Amino acid sequence: MSDYQPGSHYQSDRVYQMVGQHSTLRAQRRAETQRTIQALAVRLFVERGYDATTVTDIAEAAGVSPMTVYRHFPTKEDLVLVDQKGPLVAERIAATSPAQPLVRRISGALVDAAATLTGGGRPDDLAAGDAFLLARLRLMISTPALRARHLDSHYALQQAIVDALGDEVADPDAEFRARAAAGACLAAMHTALVRWAEDDGRTELPGLIAQALVAAFGADAVDIGPAG
Repeated sequence: MSDYQPGSHYQSDRVYQMVGQHSTLRAQRRAETQRTIQALAVRLFVERGYDATTVTDIAEAAGVSPMTVYRHFPTKEDLVLVDQKGPLVAERIAATSPAQPLVRRISGALVDAAATLTGGGRPDDLAAGDAFLLARLRLMISTPALRARHLDSHYALQQAIVDALGDEVADPDAEFRARAAAGACLAAMHTALVRWAEDDGRTELPGLIAQALVAAFGADAVDIGPAG
């Protein structure tokens, strides 16, 4: 005798759908909590100073426990350094054609990610994304503890770029070339970020990064022309 019951497949599908929706909603809430905590942390660091602001201060401002803060940001430095640049850059690189020069692919991904994170970086009207990134950059530049840890985030982004290339870097020589190209592109981007912070965000960040990449690698480094 069959164990099949009419509607059982439908019920199972509904259960899986509900579980998936619940998981997605939980991830969205987690991401929103993380964004809220980080935004409040950066604001407090700017207002009170990085060293003078404690994780407890940040937790109280966010209305959560210090343990919740640490769950999202394992160290105090992570409250400034953690961002979404790695996934954005990796996603864009993975979507490019292996037939294109590697530096061009990495450069385009860095410029596109900057445009996404800043909303384009309008010179005369800093968007929320621009202002947040600008505050984080200033903290990184002015705080010794953050300058020391910034190198870790640089390596993490370099690794994300190499990982996004997948089978293209299967052999050691190919991986070495990819790391070298990624490191050089990130150095050019860092120079642009420092200049942008010094200019108080008045210039367009994606264009400024493009200018730095063109200065380092030539006019063919990016698809778009450098912004003036």
